[in-house]
Amino acid sequence: MIAEVLQQFSSQPFGTTLLILGGALLLDLWLGEPAWLWERLPHPVVLFGHTITLLDKRLNRRSISGKGRRYTGCVTLLCLLILAAMSGWLLKQVSGLTGFCIQLIFVSILLAGRSLHDHVRAVARSLSAGDIKGAREHLAMIVGRKTDKLSSDGIARAAIETTAENLSDGVIAPATWYLVLGLPGLFIYKIVNTADSMIGYKNSRYYAFGWASARMDDLLNLVPSRLTAAFLFLCGRAANLRCLLADAPRHLSPNAGWPETAMALCLGVQLGGPRNYNRRQIDGAILNQTGRDTSHSSDVDRALFLMVIVIVLSALLCLCGAFILR
Repeated sequence: MIAEVLQQFSSQPFGTTLLILGGALLLDLWLGEPAWLWERLPHPVVLFGHTITLLDKRLNRRSISGKGRRYTGCVTLLCLLILAAMSGWLLKQVSGLTGFCIQLIFVSILLAGRSLHDHVRAVARSLSAGDIKGAREHLAMIVGRKTDKLSSDGIARAAIETTAENLSDGVIAPATWYLVLGLPGLFIYKIVNTADSMIGYKNSRYYAFGWASARMDDLLNLVPSRLTAAFLFLCGRAANLRCLLADAPRHLSPNAGWPETAMALCLGVQLGGPRNYNRRQIDGAILNQTGRDTSHSSDVDRALFLMVIVIVLSALLCLCGAFILR
């Protein structure tokens, strides 16, 4: 019954969707994003970013009132949703083996498992070698907080947190929306997630204009973030469900607390707590307060291992489902 409903949305056999997704998860984990390719061609997310920047310059004017900017932000989001849905729908019109390959390529491109792994691994290697400055520099490439004064413990904790959060945002969430709505769903999620990272800030310029994009991103991540926590619990053999249910909602984000708390419980460490964003101190809640209060490079390695296990398990579940529905 569920497969039939999803097939109506994605306009292709659900078994084919599962097969493509399973293959794409493994392909991304194996090859990642070849630098030589994106030196010659624009990455889809880069194109999304250019579109968002254009709409930001045209519609987000300081002369407009806060209410008016919230309205233009909603118009911006609507334009992005239409663009993403139409782009995905047009690509899905290609049938046969060519269409299969196009979908496999685009899905693997828009998953970020290998990219996340490589960036976090660089942080762990620098930490393990005692190169705190190098670890801070690598970490600054993947987090929004200030890293120049972080201790080795703070660096390791931030690396683990971004591994958990981006496992959800960069892998499980786009995979989920592809599974539900095919390429249109995948493109919608990625363009909304990109918009949230560009205009979803709570500052004077974007508080009103980026409101709609930020709320839509929260909505689209509602189920995937909890699904990620469930996968981490399954792969990490963490059994403290009561702590997860108590700590995850205390996070400032409605979604990030779920994978981060699950990762903290799996590793037996504390995550969260105070941090510095753009010279502003954020007093975040401590997740897994009974865990070890210091983190090390070995904990980052364990987090990466868990991330890989979750991705491989997700791929195997998809491929098994495709085999059953063949």
